[in-house]
Amino acid sequence: MSDIIAAARGFHDELKHRAGEIEAARRLPHDLAKKFMDAGFFRLCVPTDYGGLEADPLTFADLATTLAEADGSAAWVAMICASTGVTASWIPPAGAREIFARPNAIVCGVFARRGKAHDEGDHYRVEGRWQWGSGSDISDWMTAGCVLYRDGKPVMGEGDVPLNGGIFAPTREIELQGNWDTSGLCGTGSQDFVMRDVRVPKSRAEIGNFKIHIERPLYFFPPFGLLACGIAAVMMGLARAAIRELTAIASVKVPEAHRRVLAQRSRTQEDVAEAEALLRSARAFYREMMEATWAETREKGRAALETRRDLRLAITHAARSSVRAVDLMYNLGGGTSVYKTSPLQRIFRDVHVASQH
Repeated sequence: MSDIIAAARGFHDELKHRAGEIEAARRLPHDLAKKFMDAGFFRLCVPTDYGGLEADPLTFADLATTLAEADGSAAWVAMICASTGVTASWIPPAGAREIFARPNAIVCGVFARRGKAHDEGDHYRVEGRWQWGSGSDISDWMTAGCVLYRDGKPVMGEGDVPLNGGIFAPTREIELQGNWDTSGLCGTGSQDFVMRDVRVPKSRAEIGNFKIHIERPLYFFPPFGLLACGIAAVMMGLARAAIRELTAIASVKVPEAHRRVLAQRSRTQEDVAEAEALLRSARAFYREMMEATWAETREKGRAALETRRDLRLAITHAARSSVRAVDLMYNLGGGTSVYKTSPLQRIFRDVHVASQH
């Protein structure tokens, strides 16, 4: 999968040049979305049965990091649409084929169980409102988490917990709210979306008795672990971008009341070194646990609880280390960091919004 990472790297100049445009539009422009689709980014985790690439989790993470080094919002959308591909294994093949088999179909959505799926025989009647609908503006289909209802009441499962799952609906049947007005990750289009009595065939749903229909390693990898891996991957890419940007500034900027450029100050060298150590050590732990979890999933069909615990620890550590590294670089940039002409201000805002996910 080295070709897909090289393709992501090939977008760097265009994404850096268009970062302001992406942010102002508060969405990924359609021409960039098409280029990402043509490059295979959105189909990275879709099963090969439906024409996807079915890549390994590390390739998925490397894609997100590589794109984020150029623009956080574009990377975030690619990460969300790519990770949504694993949901093709959660629903019956007929439904998955309808949604994912078309080569240019873009699928995104929200796993949070904020909706109600009313069981009406051969279909569900879905209602609800969901937040963080990243990529919704460019999507053809969206998935949404729901609680199962029957006769107006939630259906209870084991442990007195309501049965829940996810449904898929065409974006044209969904009301996008246009309310994504945030400090960072502005270009992700992560607006709220609403469904009002949307009819969803049961072939396009997974509710109650969760089953993996495609029994291959990628689809047994912890799904929320994969999503969290993608979030941390974007944040590590932003941290790398911040270090590079500050290094470039430091070679020419002479701070007020100083005679030497910023790069020659001991404080600068100490903070850049700390940021570098934070990022590289966090990335090493992150990759160690990604590789361990992937190896166990391939060999045993499921990662052990201890492995999944340590994967989450590595992800959390990578996220926090990335925020710390970006903060160090933003502070070193001084007044330069606050101007819209400096990528540091956007990186700072993006990484802090990502940390709130």
